[in-house]
Amino acid sequence: MEEKKFDINSIIGFVLIFGILLYIMYQNQPSPEEIEAQKQAEQEQVEAEQKESKQNEVVVTTAEDYTNTQALDSTQQVAFQNKLGAFSYALSQPTSAANQTTVTTDVFELKFNHKGGHLAQVKLKKFVDYNSVPIYLVQNDNSAFNINFGTSDNRILNTQDLPFQPTVSKSGENTIVSMKLKVSESSYLEYRYELKPDDYMIDFSIKSKGLSGVFNTSQPITLDWKQKGIRHAKSISYENRYTRLTYMHEEDRVEKLGQMGDDDEVINDVEWLSYRQHFFSSILVTKDQPFKKAEITSQNLVEDEEVDTLFTKLYTSKIPLAYSGGEINKDLGLYYGPTDAKTLKQYDENLEESIPFGWGIFGWINKAIFIPLFGWLSSMLPYGIAIIVMTILVKIMLSFVQYKQFMSQAKMKILKPELDALRTKYKDNKLKAQQETMALQSKAGASPLSGCLPGLMQIPVFYALFMFFPTAFDLRQKSFLWVGDLSSYDSIADLPFNIPFYGDHVALFPILAAIAIFFYMKMTTGQQMAQQPTQEGMPDMGKMMKYMIYFSPLLMLIFFNNYASGLSLYYFISNLISIGIMLVIKNYIIDEDKVLAKIEVSKSKPKKQNRFQKKMAEMMEQAEQQKKGQQKRKK
Repeated sequence: MEEKKFDINSIIGFVLIFGILLYIMYQNQPSPEEIEAQKQAEQEQVEAEQKESKQNEVVVTTAEDYTNTQALDSTQQVAFQNKLGAFSYALSQPTSAANQTTVTTDVFELKFNHKGGHLAQVKLKKFVDYNSVPIYLVQNDNSAFNINFGTSDNRILNTQDLPFQPTVSKSGENTIVSMKLKVSESSYLEYRYELKPDDYMIDFSIKSKGLSGVFNTSQPITLDWKQKGIRHAKSISYENRYTRLTYMHEEDRVEKLGQMGDDDEVINDVEWLSYRQHFFSSILVTKDQPFKKAEITSQNLVEDEEVDTLFTKLYTSKIPLAYSGGEINKDLGLYYGPTDAKTLKQYDENLEESIPFGWGIFGWINKAIFIPLFGWLSSMLPYGIAIIVMTILVKIMLSFVQYKQFMSQAKMKILKPELDALRTKYKDNKLKAQQETMALQSKAGASPLSGCLPGLMQIPVFYALFMFFPTAFDLRQKSFLWVGDLSSYDSIADLPFNIPFYGDHVALFPILAAIAIFFYMKMTTGQQMAQQPTQEGMPDMGKMMKYMIYFSPLLMLIFFNNYASGLSLYYFISNLISIGIMLVIKNYIIDEDKVLAKIEVSKSKPKKQNRFQKKMAEMMEQAEQQKKGQQKRKK
């Protein structure tokens, strides 16, 4: 690198230039008379601009000012008529000083914007976030609801820019909020909201009356719904993982946009759109006919997990609406509430399918077994204890699988001396050694696959539980021991720095689960390593298993540090029980002498090969013949 030095000539040049600038400014400064004349001219200009501004007040009035406009004179009415056509009538209506109408129910505190007619705030009264702040699904302009339409006098207007007239009334126990965008007293576009007691679903309709001659039905009319997901959880990366735009279309197909990156899709015959924010959702439901088409997008807003991000994702939906007899008439539902299967199921719209229970058999296991089981247990027991009891029941249910695995291992252990002798005898003929090995295992009923297949049966259960705990709304903000929230991580220490993939905290349950997994794998894998001989041309399974003993607990430690502590609690208890079951089976149930006797009896009986074994024997025989042929040609 070249050394930087001070150039004396440059310094002198800068000083000279600065001096010249000061001299020019001094020489050109105005005289006292010129300063006075300049002040007077500026004052006259300000007065002239103020006068012009007052004269042109109607022209420069923006959409934001519409709701504050009171009585209009004839000049203003003409100006707005030219700009808005028939909808200028809405500006002549008296408005209140407030720009919003507030309505509360058992579950909501809602604010409706007079400009645009839609919800400016949705507060869920029964829930708070990780900082004990009330849950807001709509707040501070994070949501926009707009209808774009054309008029018969060739204007393109947006409802979000126009003033609606609010009225609040009662219909029995229900509260009716009507927001009308008027063309006359009898002609208007209406947003009608019906709020029921202790209900998260709002009956919402978009209807027009007397506007068949105002709308230009040859031009499209489009509903545009946008919303940013507000952060509610301690770990935004974990919350964002379960924040997705989910939709049901084509009668019963439920699909989702991308989980982490940006995504978009054009879908047809849409029944509902769910803007899921992990444990809370904003859902638009069609009550009459499905939307024929919708253009939907999802944009990830969490660029840096270390930054205190306010929003998770931005969702947008652009939905063409249809005219009927020149009017709009669309019945919808707006759900703002918990992403809770029990709550969503009561609406009979398959909204509970928006919860990611897992696809195929995994989702079926959750919905048919684990959700009802956990619901029943948690109704009687504290939530942490309910997790432990459910874990015990699951392990008892799968104990026969563990018994089959251990029995297979015991048989392989007993046969190991004979298998070693066969490999020594046929060390120069690998195919023959493999044939004899398979024949001996088949006679003894000790195929290695007999231990693998029971293990594979556990995978659907484990994966179903992996999907169950992060989506279990009942665990949210439920405490257990040192854990303040079983749906979030159980931090016992906050780090002054962030470790990639691990985080800026230390969670205890993943550490306990990792220790339990290590000892369980040490006991089981160590025994398998002793039984698995190394064969030429094949991977060294013993070495791979040795690595897995350390790799699996490390993966648990890192990956689950930001996961729900309820899931880590399950894995911890599950592995402790597995260790206990294995010790009981080994020491009290399986008698190796009896197993050996059964093997000898099985070996003495003629063993009929199944189709797979016959095919394998034929393939190995063909390979043996090919090898002999190649050796003869070489000679």
